[in-house]
Amino acid sequence: MALIPSIFGGRRSNVFDPFSLDIWDPFEGFPFSSALTSFPSSARDTSAFSNARIDWKEMPEAHVFKADLPGLKKEEVKVEVEEGRVLQISGERSSEQEEKNDKWHRVERSSGKFLRSFRLPENAKMDQVRASMENGVLTVTVPKEEEKKPEVKAIEISG
Repeated sequence: MALIPSIFGGRRSNVFDPFSLDIWDPFEGFPFSSALTSFPSSARDTSAFSNARIDWKEMPEAHVFKADLPGLKKEEVKVEVEEGRVLQISGERSSEQEEKNDKWHRVERSSGKFLRSFRLPENAKMDQVRASMENGVLTVTVPKEEEKKPEVKAIEISG
């Protein structure tokens, strides 16, 4: 049973699941909405998947990012390093094709594009970034430069 009635364009949403909410388009179905088709689909589509959740943990030797990306293959995810120490993680999960004879009872898995950018601190070694993906979890490791400990020189006290 849908929690949001069909007056909202028949969206398949669940108000208690923040990952499944779609933005309601009040102009959907109006004649002039065809003018919007000139925009790229990425600009028209809104998806909760765009809010990919990513953890960032700083450890003594590295910054570690972990993203839950269930159902995605490593070929569908991009990890890039930009100028200015910016780490960018992006990807896309395609929605399933609806066949003419299909009858959907529930659609809760989100689809769409996501893009997350993180400005890294000065001590990040941008040329040594590593990424791996295992069981739907992307792990990006950015090594840190060793902290230079201030040199302490003992001073002998005379007298």
